[in-house]
Amino acid sequence: MQVSSDIAFTDTVKQVQARKGSRAMFERRGGFRTTLTPELVAFLGAVDTAYLATASAEGQPYAQHRGGPKGFIRHLGGQTLAFADYAGNRQYVTTGNLAENDRAFLFLMDYAHQQRVKLWGRARVVEDDPDLLVRLMPEGYKARPEQVIVFEVEAWDINCRQHIPQKFDAADVAATLSGLQARIEALESENAALRARLSLSTPSPQGAEP
Repeated sequence: MQVSSDIAFTDTVKQVQARKGSRAMFERRGGFRTTLTPELVAFLGAVDTAYLATASAEGQPYAQHRGGPKGFIRHLGGQTLAFADYAGNRQYVTTGNLAENDRAFLFLMDYAHQQRVKLWGRARVVEDDPDLLVRLMPEGYKARPEQVIVFEVEAWDINCRQHIPQKFDAADVAATLSGLQARIEALESENAALRARLSLSTPSPQGAEP
């Protein structure tokens, strides 16, 4: 019986899993998830970088970075994700691949929380829907949108966090440091005021000049 994880676990992959002792574990686990959950949609709202993998009709693989403000990948309902595709190096390898082979893969990484999400599906390029392009364009983001990538999710999976280095976004670190600096300055000001009050309320030693 075919299960959703067969999108990645081909017969040859299963043979390797059996030889290396992990096949029974994956059989007990069952297939990958297929329905987009609120938790996954929330995860997408915090993502600012992704890798989109495609292949030519001959099977030549290609992966390209896609990024933008957090939440640039939008859930349009059901199994559909989409994002504005900005003008770039003008090689159009992804666009050409999808024109002849719509199978695609999205790899999302959250370094701060050491979590990765993998999505398998089919993708297409939309060049003639300006309303959708405007809808997907992040407000205030300085990039020139050229087209839309629509991704229909067939299966997705979250696997272990092992070996994911913990890294933090520079903007998040700067905001945290700014908050800490403001708190330090407030505490220093409060401390100076307390010292001044203590100095005024401390009586002079007996016999000292007034």
